[in-house]
Amino acid sequence: MKLVAILAGMLLALPAVAQHQAPPGADPSLFKPVPDRNDVVSWKLLAQVELVKQKDRYVPQFAKDVTALDQKQVKVQGFIMPLQMGDKQSHFVLTAMPQTCAFCLPGGPESMVEVKSKTPVKYTFEPVVLTGKLSVLKDDPTGVFYRLTDAVPAK
Repeated sequence: MKLVAILAGMLLALPAVAQHQAPPGADPSLFKPVPDRNDVVSWKLLAQVELVKQKDRYVPQFAKDVTALDQKQVKVQGFIMPLQMGDKQSHFVLTAMPQTCAFCLPGGPESMVEVKSKTPVKYTFEPVVLTGKLSVLKDDPTGVFYRLTDAVPAK
């Protein structure tokens, strides 16, 4: 019975896998990660995490350079993935890659930062740069690895 449930889940996931391609006729350059900048925390650095089994579950284990960022003021850049309606967002997800569809996540938890901003940020399809206090979350029940609080737009 468990095998049937797993197979059914895999079959249901197939359409989602197909969504991770640029739509036909779309400009592929719209779906590329932002270029690296020396003045922001790189997504390559944030990706230095692996899942480690602890008792009956998996938890993130971060590289030393990543844990050194915990509770520090940092600058990050990425694409806004809104969590609420409206053209201004105060709670959203910043992602390394732009979304290719409204229902698809553009990567795993290592390529996303939950953002809680001081003031609402205008939603745009262009990459944004934000400054705020980064929390490296070792055991968040929502599965989020990174959270940026008191975020404000930066240049």
